[in-house]
Amino acid sequence: MKLYIKNMVCSRCKLVVKSELEKLEFKILVVDLGEVEIIDQITSQQKSNIGEHLKKFGFELIDDKKSRIIDKIKTLIIELVHQQNAQLIINLSDYLSNKLVQDYSTLSSLFSELEDTTIEKYFIYQKIEKVKELLLYDELTLSEIAFQMNYSSVAYLSNQFKKVTGFSPSHYKQLKDKKRRQIEYL
Repeated sequence: MKLYIKNMVCSRCKLVVKSELEKLEFKILVVDLGEVEIIDQITSQQKSNIGEHLKKFGFELIDDKKSRIIDKIKTLIIELVHQQNAQLIINLSDYLSNKLVQDYSTLSSLFSELEDTTIEKYFIYQKIEKVKELLLYDELTLSEIAFQMNYSSVAYLSNQFKKVTGFSPSHYKQLKDKKRRQIEYL
């Protein structure tokens, strides 16, 4: 039986979900981002227990088809940006259409309706989150980050970064150098 799980966005999430389901004595066949396949059928009470248990870790079971599609779109974008470094051979709309075997306009309308943002804005937001992470690592130059994240130029990356965060990449990088202080020392 397949379960669809919201907020599974990384390999650690997969490990946590697998571990927690095994603690509940379920035999797992496959764990992927956003979904788990359990060998046996489960009752609605067991499903409810799984949902309550996973909620403690920030996960949520998804029951309706629309939410599963939205979660799949998000998962594909997150995988693309964070694991594949945003290297698209085809454009995002074709990529999502091919992966989900649905017309992009349908996917886009559904996403906008349920998420109050567009797929493109969500994709940009994820790319900027990855750029922020790379800036904090301080291992790559801004040019290398722009190339890795498939931006046409450093200027384009910088403009988009500022539009999303309100900071230039260099200013954001300087912020990390200021150590956070514990609240009792303020």
